[in-house]
Amino acid sequence: MTAESPSPTTVDDSEELGLVSAVEVLRRFARRELAPSEYLEHLLRRIQDDEAEPRPVNAFTEVLHEEARRLAQEADRQYLRTPSEQSPGGPSGDRRLLGLPVATKEKHALAGRSHSQGMRAYADVIADSDHPVVQRIRRHGGIVHGRTASPEFSCATFTHTRLWGVTRNPWDRELSPGGSSGGASAALAAGMAPLATASDIAGSTRLPAAFTGVVGYKPPYGAVPGAGPFAADWYRGDGPMARTVSDVALLTEVMRGPHPGDHVTVPTREVPTMALEQAPEDLRGRRIVYSPSLGDYPVQRGVRLQVDEAVAAMESAGAEIVEVELPWTTAEIREVTMAHFGHLLADGMGQLLRGREDTAEDYTLRFMEDARRQARRISLFESVDRERLMQEQLHSAMAGADALVAPVSAIASLPATATCLDGLTVDDVFEGGERHLEHYWEAHMTVPFNVANRCPVMSVPAGIHQGRPVGLQIVGHPYDEAAVFDIAARFEKIRPWAHRRPGRTSGG
Repeated sequence: MTAESPSPTTVDDSEELGLVSAVEVLRRFARRELAPSEYLEHLLRRIQDDEAEPRPVNAFTEVLHEEARRLAQEADRQYLRTPSEQSPGGPSGDRRLLGLPVATKEKHALAGRSHSQGMRAYADVIADSDHPVVQRIRRHGGIVHGRTASPEFSCATFTHTRLWGVTRNPWDRELSPGGSSGGASAALAAGMAPLATASDIAGSTRLPAAFTGVVGYKPPYGAVPGAGPFAADWYRGDGPMARTVSDVALLTEVMRGPHPGDHVTVPTREVPTMALEQAPEDLRGRRIVYSPSLGDYPVQRGVRLQVDEAVAAMESAGAEIVEVELPWTTAEIREVTMAHFGHLLADGMGQLLRGREDTAEDYTLRFMEDARRQARRISLFESVDRERLMQEQLHSAMAGADALVAPVSAIASLPATATCLDGLTVDDVFEGGERHLEHYWEAHMTVPFNVANRCPVMSVPAGIHQGRPVGLQIVGHPYDEAAVFDIAARFEKIRPWAHRRPGRTSGG
């Protein structure tokens, strides 16, 4: 190896390089086994190859080829000036993502770039500043190489708009990767990015993570800064998505912490990435409560069986598992949460679309109509009071336990082009029969933990059902992120999923 270039890599053209963990890629950078520019070119080729497909995954709204290449070449030079095995970030880790590409959700604004949030009426709007999470990624040396698709306003469990087209699941392109962070999850599952930003007001990080077999994390409210008036919505949370628990921890540490532009941000404890990698392959001493249906969610048989197996694996690894029932109903959750959205989100959406309603997606207009209807029925005070009751019920169910686990979604998948405007019929329910849900959000087993939004929640792959990933969510007590990360890291070793990738699901 010369001082001018890294040693040649033998995996640059390998299909597997795009699926190597972010933590391992950074180690290869530090050892000069792989140059940031080489790695970036591999990802860009994967994206280009997908664009040439007759039915592409279509994860990105924009790919920043030239800017990313320039920054990757700068990172090459910084690594070459640093002794091998050492990180150019130094002991403080203030450049801990140096040279690593990161895909950012389009709603996370980049200065000088479009910021439409999927709205055709705002397709020409240019952001004048970076979103706080983008600021932090760039400050740590991360390279935004692509921006990922979402449904309009990030308000759906699927990802398609007339502005960007249909985003598809790499596991099965007839299916959706979920939403609203569907572009992020699709990019990760297809090996087009090692890390991605996401957001979550009703499951928009955890649902797509579950549908695509990656890891999604909803930090507790206030841990990660947001932007604009909706940062004050106590359901929302920006967060990370990746393919491993350690990679999620890496991006969480970059994104977290108080920000002067978001006055709800609070200090939270660090979750060391190295400790997670060294987590033992057992759960001895952990008490975990399991709620298979969170009340009366109609969980499909295949989903229930995979989650049951995952929980059994936890018990075999030494965890004390206690099954609990929650007094929640999907009808009550829908009423309370749609009233919340009617008082806050729908009003803001309406202001943005005033006089331009004809440009909006049908599913956006239907969401606004449903939310406003509930807000007329239920006052803001009443909705907050009913949220308080749900929070108390969750606290009682989790008393004496380290965490609660449950399925992420009652259903395993949605068609890629679905809108579900007439609700959703869930068949093959574990208890038998079928049930029609008035609103497809009633299949989201995530939204109760946006109501209880001080609880950290991580979605991890539980298993595979008929070639489709199924997700398990791990719910912690308010602000107890350490327990959630520890349990997730141990579970990742107990029930490995790295070998289960699109096109390769066998082997356990």
